[in-house]
Amino acid sequence: MHRTAGRYLRAMTVGVLSVGVGLVAGELIAALAVAPASPVGVVGAQLIDHTPSAIREWAITTFGTSDKTALLSGISVAVVVLAAIAGVLQVIRPPMGAAVIGAFGVVGAVCAVTRPTGTALYAVPSLCAGVIGIVVLVVLCRRAIGTRGQPEHTEPGQPGPEHPDPDDARPVATVGWSRRRFVAVSGGVAVLIAVSGYAARRIAATGGAVAERMGLRLPAVREAAPPIAASMNLQVPGATPFLTSAADFYRIDTALAVPQLTTRQWRLRIHGMVARELTLDWDDLMAMPARERVVTLTCVSNEVGGDLAGNARWLGYPMAEILARVGAEADADMLLSTSVDGWTSGTPLSAITDGRDAMLVIGMNGAPLPLEHGYPVRQVIPGLYGFVSACKWVIDWEITRFDRAQSYWTKRGWGEKAPIKTASRIDRPAPFASLPVGPVVVAGTAWAQHRGVRSVQVRVDDGPWQEATLAPEYSIDTWRQWTWTWDAQPGQHTLYCRATDATGATQPDTRVPPIPDGATGWHSRVMTVQR
Repeated sequence: MHRTAGRYLRAMTVGVLSVGVGLVAGELIAALAVAPASPVGVVGAQLIDHTPSAIREWAITTFGTSDKTALLSGISVAVVVLAAIAGVLQVIRPPMGAAVIGAFGVVGAVCAVTRPTGTALYAVPSLCAGVIGIVVLVVLCRRAIGTRGQPEHTEPGQPGPEHPDPDDARPVATVGWSRRRFVAVSGGVAVLIAVSGYAARRIAATGGAVAERMGLRLPAVREAAPPIAASMNLQVPGATPFLTSAADFYRIDTALAVPQLTTRQWRLRIHGMVARELTLDWDDLMAMPARERVVTLTCVSNEVGGDLAGNARWLGYPMAEILARVGAEADADMLLSTSVDGWTSGTPLSAITDGRDAMLVIGMNGAPLPLEHGYPVRQVIPGLYGFVSACKWVIDWEITRFDRAQSYWTKRGWGEKAPIKTASRIDRPAPFASLPVGPVVVAGTAWAQHRGVRSVQVRVDDGPWQEATLAPEYSIDTWRQWTWTWDAQPGQHTLYCRATDATGATQPDTRVPPIPDGATGWHSRVMTVQR
């Protein structure tokens, strides 16, 4: 029994090591030659695309911007379990273990070639991963574990491994490596997997679009954004800065691996209900006058009081001027934008042509777009939640109608046009803070993109609403900061805030979840004031 358990443990270890070697080989091949065809990336992308909406919404709500890390962790656990099973199957029922690993490779290849930009070449990394994994599995099983055949221990003088019976047709058992040798080789293979995996990540992180972006010079700004007055940025510890750095800007998208699209590869095809089709490349953009605008973006998944909102200085080109070049048909009402990874957003054409600063963006806060925020080109459209407007890595525009096409999330029951709802939050004091008696500065942020914030009010417990002091308004497309000084009295208290937009509409107190078209409700924080 002990020997059998040890044999199975070795088999599981061999299975995991074999799949590990195959995967890192596939990742290296992808990093060197076909970056979008990473075996882990393409399988993860297909899982994201075909996971039920309820599970995706739960993941975003539960893990926030760490949802992709959670998915990769889940994939890793599943791969380890299946690899261990493959190792056992190869020992007890060969070649079933090899067939399982081969199936891994085939699934990866199918996922790769069926991606929106997939070609036959995309199948190569996954198929190579499968073949290499099979070879390693077969070799290690034979040498490290041995084979079953005639008994390995027999009575003196009886046929056995050292004195086989020449008339016995059964395969002769072979003895695997000693425990010390097995541990040493397994450790060496594990180190090889770790080093190769790191090399694959480094190659992917330093080549192609990454290297290009580091040396890219943005065009001169022909129309600069208005300056940001010092008074628009609260000088209060713990308050949200008026501008959000690229490092702190939220990221919510369906791309498991950040697309590596260079300016040389980038094209934007414009077609559909147009008088004439058009394809733009990077040089076409560089020939246009660039403008700069400060715009706040908000994710529809943002909970009441959440941080899935950010404000940045964007450099780009008016989308309305580009659309004017193709001549949209009179009854067209939707722009279906497609990302290089296949994700789509459906934007009302009226939100592009009504004079707002809808832009095809190439820069963020004075630098080229970070890869994770859409490099080299993305969309920024004020006043709409990102899932219907903020297409990153955009490569295709189809002019169509809402009754003819649906975008990625609207197919899954989310809102169709999704204007951003008025929201406000308390940024300081921190939740459950312990405060001294006396004056306490409460600070927060409010937004109602493309309408503007008229006022913010704060109340303590069930007391009357008090007017907060608003920082100067930069524009109706950016958030607005506010402060209120509270004469804190001993005890536990709950602070609430609410905003009123420029149309006179005040955010409702009724809590509504983010999906399908944005959360509502008053943000609150509980504080304790000590004597």
